[in-house]
Amino acid sequence: MKEAVQKSFTKAFWIANGVELLERAAYYGVFIVITLYLSRILAFSDVEAALIAGFFSAGLYLLPTFSGALADKIGFRSALLLAFSLLTAGYAGLAILPTMLESAGLVAYSETTTFSGLEHSPYKWGIIPVVVLIMVGGSFIKSVITATVAKETTEENRAKGFSIFYGMVNIGAFSGKTIVKPLREAMGNEGLVTLNYFSAAMTLLAFILIFFFYKSSKRSGEGKTMGEIWQALIKVLSNVRLLMLILIVTGFWMVQHQLYATMPKYVLRMAGEGASPSWYANVNPLVVVLTVGLVTAIMRKRTALASMTVGMFIMPVSALAMASGNLIQAESITVLGYSFHPVAFMMIVGIMFQGLAESFISPRFLEYFSLQAPKGEEGLYLGFSHLHSFISSILGFGLSGFLLQKYCPDQALFDSPEAWSAAKANAHYIWYYFMAIAGVSAISLIVYGRVTRRLDAEKEANKTA
Repeated sequence: MKEAVQKSFTKAFWIANGVELLERAAYYGVFIVITLYLSRILAFSDVEAALIAGFFSAGLYLLPTFSGALADKIGFRSALLLAFSLLTAGYAGLAILPTMLESAGLVAYSETTTFSGLEHSPYKWGIIPVVVLIMVGGSFIKSVITATVAKETTEENRAKGFSIFYGMVNIGAFSGKTIVKPLREAMGNEGLVTLNYFSAAMTLLAFILIFFFYKSSKRSGEGKTMGEIWQALIKVLSNVRLLMLILIVTGFWMVQHQLYATMPKYVLRMAGEGASPSWYANVNPLVVVLTVGLVTAIMRKRTALASMTVGMFIMPVSALAMASGNLIQAESITVLGYSFHPVAFMMIVGIMFQGLAESFISPRFLEYFSLQAPKGEEGLYLGFSHLHSFISSILGFGLSGFLLQKYCPDQALFDSPEAWSAAKANAHYIWYYFMAIAGVSAISLIVYGRVTRRLDAEKEANKTA
């Protein structure tokens, strides 16, 4: 059976999926702690770190359509070699920059604080071009690998092919997040630097695999021009109904992005350095994998908008659970023989609800989004189906930085534990903001559904009149 499956796919398909696993491991290993790295290693404030991370995440959602157009012109193999070159240089740069600053006497490592002298130094902003390298390189991966899977499969094995692809994505994401905790336990905050060497090694290995073994049937010189892509973007933004849907769903993703924007810092500051935010983050994809099939089956006779609405109303529950951890008076909560800090345990509960909400929303969003596009232009419109994540990355990460600075600041900024305890007394207020955003988005989606149904009914009535 295994041999039959292997023979049903091309060599390019398996290489593409293999490098996808490596790239996801590299990306998620770094991204889950990117705000920690920026603050603890390079001394950026919570606001600055959040804005940089938000810019990075936003670019990864906006650029793939444009990168994909370029990949069509230069060929998939050349595009992947370029992408993994940029990624390797970028991840290596994340590791090398603080080392260079340390050699220059601008940064000093210690047990709890990993920077000294960078708080007001312009040198730390040298990280921006490094982040841009990773962002541009990653944008090629998002477009080329999925296109390769589509190109290297047939109608008979395409479903199986994409199932394998998403399996590789989840294995890579899980492994990348998992390696963070042992590195931090073994090396302290310096592990946040060493982690980038791991990511650089993964993308370098991917580059080697592409160089020696990848040969795609996709030829260069095909695809849309940059001008056509820009015209498509303008079309999407001028479609009022589609634009309103994007803005409403942005609220969901603003909350979802807190898995990376707020959660790591919040958990470590509230539950202590022994907490495992990178492992808690793995709960989200685990829940999605376990529930998405069941949820899809339950909602198969309901409209895409109905399924999305259910998911939207689950998100405020998620944020409320995350907030409640700081209100529990117990020192620990024991579940199945494992002891958790209340903040950590309720964070896991909140992430479980997030994963469940995603199972209701994500599979049906693309379906509904495509239905809003003019006939014959579905593919062009779907190229910008992640505009909500572009907007929510900027807004969600930006808001996270301000809220962390106000309600859950870094302990290193205070002279005494007492002063810090007073400053973080209302840290859970952060999640009330996101609960409100999720609630408004959920209600807005109901209003959106009613308005669009009424407009469609009036349009249909005018046709028959």
